This record gives sequence, structure tokens and C-alpha cells, in this order.
Amino acid sequence: MSFRVLNMWQAGLLALLIGVTGCSNRDGSGEQTSRGSVPNIVLIVADDHGTGDLGCYGNPAVHTPNLDLLASEGIRFNQAYCTTASCSASRSVILTGLYNHANGQYGHQHKYHHFSAYDHVYSLPVYLEKLAGYHTGRIGKYHVAPEEVFHFQEVMSASERNPVAMADSCVDFIRENREYPFFLYFCTADPHRSSSENDQPLAPNRFGNIEGGREGVSETRFTPGEVKVPPYLPESGACREELAQYYQSVARVDYGVGRLFDHLKEAGVWDNTVIIYISDNGIAFAGAKTTLYQPGINLPCIIKNSGGANKGRVSEAMINWADLTPTILDLAGVLPAANQLMHQRVEDPVLNWNNTANDSLQGRSFKAVLENVEAAGWEETYASHTFHEITMYYPMKSVITRKYKLIWNIAWQLPYPHASDLWASSTWQVALKGGSGMYAGKSIEEYSNRPEFELFDLENDPYETRNLAGNPAYREELESLKKRLYTFQERTNDPWILKWDHQ
Repeated sequence: MSFRVLNMWQAGLLALLIGVTGCSNRDGSGEQTSRGSVPNIVLIVADDHGTGDLGCYGNPAVHTPNLDLLASEGIRFNQAYCTTASCSASRSVILTGLYNHANGQYGHQHKYHHFSAYDHVYSLPVYLEKLAGYHTGRIGKYHVAPEEVFHFQEVMSASERNPVAMADSCVDFIRENREYPFFLYFCTADPHRSSSENDQPLAPNRFGNIEGGREGVSETRFTPGEVKVPPYLPESGACREELAQYYQSVARVDYGVGRLFDHLKEAGVWDNTVIIYISDNGIAFAGAKTTLYQPGINLPCIIKNSGGANKGRVSEAMINWADLTPTILDLAGVLPAANQLMHQRVEDPVLNWNNTANDSLQGRSFKAVLENVEAAGWEETYASHTFHEITMYYPMKSVITRKYKLIWNIAWQLPYPHASDLWASSTWQVALKGGSGMYAGKSIEEYSNRPEFELFDLENDPYETRNLAGNPAYREELESLKKRLYTFQERTNDPWILKWDHQ
């Protein structure tokens, strides 16, 4: 089927649902939806920011006063997870409510990787524009494709490494939409590592920390002795040096986020705006990013409710990034319409999906948790990873409960593929050449060559150093989690479900 036909098909369904919901938009089909009780949505996505690297999550060494303030004004989630610890794939899940094996964005979009979502997928900004009458805008890192699927009405421009300039570039967008609901997607490139900036090479410890080029940013610098080395990283001078630069990059994000908060308050929209702060995946060190270990996928999530309900509360609900789109659509009052759109797509004879398992968004709305942080029914979550870079095929599936985590390494016969920037990092290279054969709590051999199944007791082994999958005492738990994982794959139409029977 041609892309043009798909767009015509999409347009017809959207027109039908717009009629059902009574919504319209400003650019040609009517006036934008009036404010009413519908909140603005600001979704802030940092790049490679780990949970343990904010003051409000218990790290006194890093400097994050604005995000700590957001936590005091909102709800802090301790058990929030991305579904894949890779930038593009994770962002595709955030913006579609579908796992990456269902939306088609298996890995990186940029450069030679060329992964993109299926062109018949709908995304959050399109839902909000067409079904709820929101004005949508984005700034910063995009990293998904195609644009027709992930379409925003307005694109603001500023350096992704200057979150202050990014915030300042959003002023007109915020002011012009004070009387109407808006969705702002604000994505910094910090604290991601970078190979170059302004065509100038960076030092081996590369987190974009160069002199100049960030007008308006108040840089906070750290010494290697000030940082806190988490147990999943090796205690070494190289690691401390990299963490010091990483902390500086985190502080830069916080400073820019604070400027954005100021603009929202000055425009008079702070109180009726839902603000969500997350990261796409974990810290850019081996043992975190690109893995399904806790440091790679258990991430910061802070959400300020419109009106400030439940401010300062902490939630232990196990949510993941597939749940974000359904939740935001629920807050906007159009989740049923979005699910109806999905259902009609499944039944369309031209697409011929023939799969009723995909007749709705795959994530779940956790609006009830925002209204009551002790809401029941959030006791497990799932992850699904396939690629990072194009050369890094290593499909993994995971089910996580309060106590246990099971990781299924589907291509376990292959050595674990290392991301190019993580391999080149001084932290990894020092450990690799150091002679001990260890990388924090794991041997380098164990890290690089993994068994088919990894089972961890997260209560007693939170840093996942002891694989219990081969222990007869845990056989019953292992088999139970395998069944849960299989059911998840059935529900989300995961092609890798075939690997249970065909290796």
C-alpha cells in the first residue's frame, strides 16, 4: 500500500472521530478547543538521565534544585520504567503507547541506522491535535520517524545542548496558547554523551562539556571527588571523571528546566498545566544504557498534576513509558476515541492486520494513580528491546514484579553488542584493560556473554549480580515468569514469540 493511500485512510478515520468527539483544530478545520477543564501538557524528556542522579531521588551530590522543586509540587514515581533502553526506540514508545516491536521503530532513526515507525501508526501529538483540539509544539531532540506519523504543528529551534535557549524559544508558543490547551514536547540532548559539538572534537570523557557556546546557562561544575559512584559502576578515577562531567550535564538540564518553569508561571499557565519529567533511558555507561538491567530502565518520573493534586507524594506504582500516551489522552478526555481509532485500524481490510490483540493502545492509563498514589493494580511491568545501533541486534524481553525480574536473552548465543560510545568510554576501557576482569559487581565475561535466561531477586540483589535462573530452588518462579512473558508477547503481537519454539 502506498503512503498516500494510508494518509487518506487515516484522514477519513480521523475526520469520523473528530465528528464523534466534537473537537476541531485551528488550522483550517475550525477553531481550537476552548480551555474548559482540559489541562495543558508539558512532556520533558531528558537524554540518558538515570534515576539515582537527582537530589529528590536521594543523591545529595548532584545539583537539581528545579527538578527537586517539581517533585515537591508533584508526584515522584519510584518504579517507573522505559521499555527499551535506547533513544529512538524508547521515544517511539513514549509517543505511541505501543511497544517498539509493535510500532516498528526497533532502533535508532538517525544517520545510517534508518529505523522508523510504521506509517500507519498514530502518535500522541496527532491524537491530541485531531481528537482533543490541542495545539502541539516540540523543541529539541526528535529522533523518531516518519514526520507524518510524529507530526507536531509547530517546531521551535534552539541548540539541544542549551536548555536555557530551548526554554526561551518556547515563550511565544506558551503565550499564544494561554487561552487554549497546548502540548509541548521539550527534549534536551543533555546529559547524553556526544562525539563532537560545533565540529570540534571533545575530550575522551564526552558529555558535551566544552567552554562557551551556551549563552545564558549557569554551569555547575563538579570534581571527581564530589560524585557518588553507584554500585553498578566500577570505582575508578576514570569513572569519577566521567561522572563529574555527567553531573555537570545533568545540572545544565535542571537549569534549563527551571527557566521553562519560569516562563510557564509568567504566562499564568503553571497551575493548569500537567508537567511530566522523564528520561528516555538510563545513564550512558556500560551496565545501564542499552541493557534491561535496572540502571538502564528504572528511570526518573516526576508528574505535577494540573491544580497541584497530591503534591509532594511518592508512588510505588509500576508504570512504563507505553503508559504515557494513554494517560495523557485520558487527561485530555479522548482515550476512548483513540482506542476506537485503533480498533478501526485493526479491522481495516486494506491493512489486513487480522489481530484483535492490537485493538487498543498497549499501555494503560495511570490517571487513577495521579488521583490516588495508592491505587491498586500496578504490580508488574514489561520491557522489549531489539536494537540500539543498526549493528546491535540483541532482542531481549523482560517481566518485572515487585520481587523478581526475568530477562530473556533471545540471541544469547551471540556476544552482547556494545554501543560505540559506551565501548570507547574511559570507564569501560580502564576496566577492560585493568587486569581484574571485573566491571563493578559482574565479571566482564559475564557481562559480554549472557545466558538465555537471567532471573534476579530484586529485593535481595537490587544490582542484579546473582543469576538465579539455574537454581532449582527458583524453578517454579522461573516458569511462572516465563508464562507471564509469553502472555505479554501474545497481547502485544510480538514477532519474537516464535522463538519459544524455533531457535
